Amino acid sequence: MIRPCLLIPVYNHPATIGPLVASLDPLRLPVILVNDGSDSACTRVLRELQQRFRQVQLVERERNGGKGAAVKSGLAEAYRLGFSHALQVDADGQHETGDLPTLLELAEQHPRAVISGAPNFSNAPRLRYYGRYLTHIWVWINTLSLDIVDSMCGFRAYPLEQTLAVLNHANTGDRMDFDPEILVRLHWAGVEVIQFQTAVHYPEDGISHFHGLRDNALISWAHTRLFFGMLLRLPYLLRRKWKSRDGN
Repeated sequence: MIRPCLLIPVYNHPATIGPLVASLDPLRLPVILVNDGSDSACTRVLRELQQRFRQVQLVERERNGGKGAAVKSGLAEAYRLGFSHALQVDADGQHETGDLPTLLELAEQHPRAVISGAPNFSNAPRLRYYGRYLTHIWVWINTLSLDIVDSMCGFRAYPLEQTLAVLNHANTGDRMDFDPEILVRLHWAGVEVIQFQTAVHYPEDGISHFHGLRDNALISWAHTRLFFGMLLRLPYLLRRKWKSRDGN
């Protein structure tokens, strides 16, 4: 049996985080909210949620470090509290929380795997929709496989022991570059990546903290680092690939 919790990184989403936490209450799962240096209004909302819901644990970062930094803080806290898995949900209302039972069931069936959503977009901005495919191509190159269908969706179940083992030995990105990078590094470490179809929504009045120039540059740099990392691991990755094909 796994011991899961929910993990939600938050940076200035005061309007959506309350309804999101309330909607998760029927799951009866502990919730770790990571306040990634939010402003006073959002911080007040988060502290009120900790007081209102007994299952909510609040982790406060003094300064904004980025989504990746917040997720890493939350993963470390979840492991410290004795959880085996962290189910990540974004705070902006993009993810289909109705699919959380599926995410949880897959994590229970495959406790050593990382489970990740593969999004069906309802209204994604066109530039971001097509830009994802460049990342997909680099991920396929850097893993020498097509195992990872989509590496950008943050709707995931992380096995904490395996994930923290990777994070403790790798200098991963702290912003939007974290999502694709950690999946590649987990794949390199032999952690199975299992994906399932899930809806992703972009609310018309939603707040996005994706900065086109900065985050695309960071993602490109992450792919560059990963490419050279793949070259260093090439003999091992090829040997593992051949063994997998031979069924050994």
